[in-house]
Amino acid sequence: MAAVVVLAAGIAASPGRADPGPFTGMAGSWGGGGTVALEDGSTERIRCRAHYDVSGPRMTLVLTCASDAYKFGLQAEVMAEGSAISGTWTETSRGVSGVLQGRGGGGNFQLAASTAGFNANIALATRGNKQSVSIRADSQFRAATISLSR
Repeated sequence: MAAVVVLAAGIAASPGRADPGPFTGMAGSWGGGGTVALEDGSTERIRCRAHYDVSGPRMTLVLTCASDAYKFGLQAEVMAEGSAISGTWTETSRGVSGVLQGRGGGGNFQLAASTAGFNANIALATRGNKQSVSIRADSQFRAATISLSR
């Protein structure tokens, strides 16, 4: 479920003239890392690679994060309608999928990711070529903090 953390990293607004879509500033490849706090109280440092394909108000994400003992892969599709964000995600290594909903703009988003037995609140901020993501979950992993850059 930690993959949901980085899904949130892909949902960021960028200012634009004709507003071609809120994800325009996300297109391309990003990398970075952070930490994941697991349910047993342990923490793992993770390194992440992400690629975002953007088309107007739609975005597709492919993400891989790993530590020495922990790995996950994520694929997601999201869409923006005004300040509303919605989409689906799949954690590919565990075969888990769910929905993503939230609101935001101007580089700041508050999101909720869910599937059966898992809920998470996600806050993210994007400033230029830097992103920060904070997540709090109710099971399997408890929290994560990730920083990405181009």
